[in-house]
Amino acid sequence: MADLKERLLPPKPQSAVNLRDASNRASASGRQPFHGIDVLGLKKRGQGLRSWIRVDTSGNSQVIEVDKFTMMRRCDLPARDLRLLDPLFVYPSTILGREKAIVVNLEQIRCIITADEVLLLNSLDSYVLQYVVELQRRLTAPAMGEGWQPEGAGLNRRRSRNFDNVFGDTSPDYLPFEFRALEVALEAACTFLDSQAAELEIEAYPLLDELTSKISTLNLERVRRLKSRLVALTRRVQKVRDEIEQLMDDDGDMAEMYLTEKKRRMESTFFGDQSLMGFRSNDGGISASAPVSPVSSPPDSRRLEKSLSIARSRHESMRSSESTTESIEELEMLLEAYFVVIDSTLNKLTSLKEYIDDTEDFINIQLDNVRNQLIQFELILTTATFVVAIFGVVAGIFGMNFAIPLFDDAGAFKWVLVITGVTGLVIFCAFLWFFKYRRLMPL
Repeated sequence: MADLKERLLPPKPQSAVNLRDASNRASASGRQPFHGIDVLGLKKRGQGLRSWIRVDTSGNSQVIEVDKFTMMRRCDLPARDLRLLDPLFVYPSTILGREKAIVVNLEQIRCIITADEVLLLNSLDSYVLQYVVELQRRLTAPAMGEGWQPEGAGLNRRRSRNFDNVFGDTSPDYLPFEFRALEVALEAACTFLDSQAAELEIEAYPLLDELTSKISTLNLERVRRLKSRLVALTRRVQKVRDEIEQLMDDDGDMAEMYLTEKKRRMESTFFGDQSLMGFRSNDGGISASAPVSPVSSPPDSRRLEKSLSIARSRHESMRSSESTTESIEELEMLLEAYFVVIDSTLNKLTSLKEYIDDTEDFINIQLDNVRNQLIQFELILTTATFVVAIFGVVAGIFGMNFAIPLFDDAGAFKWVLVITGVTGLVIFCAFLWFFKYRRLMPL
């Protein structure tokens, strides 16, 4: 029966036989199959690792490889926010404030800003490297402007800084880490767009002046390409401007972007809860041996605990409201500065578009003028053709086969030509006077 089965079934491939033998040998020897294959490495490569540049608060940078799901857990971001940073897709400029991170997508700068680090997609673009270098420079040299200040101003600044260390750093001169990173990103994006607008201006104005002096198909094609580039760049600049304006108009989004303050609140709440638990445990240990009457008032420790918790909650709420207001003001001033810069770039592109429109109107006026001159010339030529046709009519009349005494006069031909020419000239002058009277052409 086994021989019949082997004859009827197709032969097994050699790879399957070797695989089964290898698995049997591995199970017999106590080792796992596929021992020489890096299964974990295959799994990691299947998750889609990406290279990121990490810059911490001290300005130290390193290149890390993190997959998408690890980045989502690390920054507490949904998947749709990470899609905005995907270099394979083109998304408009966006600045999103989340619970623990700020997602920034501004031209070439695509990064995630947290309270402790900046995660930037690794790229060979020069603007990305310039962003990293500039951010490191600003983080490693935060107080370079204090050396030239007088002694009294330095003393007052030190006193105010000590006061801020006690009640929180509320000075607008010292921006938190996430605002510094956001400022560098805004500066890089605005500088990139402004440089492109300047290059477009340098190329556009000579080309438009050449087109006004010489209208040709080549110049018109170059202006058409220039205008398409201008429209695309204007759309990108307008998107960045609208994004900054939308953030400035929404106080909630600006308060959500204050990550350092939210982290400080969470840490203070955590340590407060830990101290309260320790106080409760100590209080429980002290009062465990003391009798408690169910009718009497609550112990003094519970009253003190309750009063301390109420005072702490009120103080935290007042501090949070004040710090939120100040953070909104700081971020609003920061966004307003770059809003002015991007608005200036947009005005520059708008002026260039208006210049192109004026050039197009001027060219259309020139073409209309040439077209009117051609129409006037055609009208004069038609009138002259009509006058010359009079000679053909006279020749046709006198060419008929009938006899008149005028044919016997030797000077009759000369008089016919003179009379016909004078008549044609009078008719032509009459037409010209009519054209001038009707203002059909300037004469």
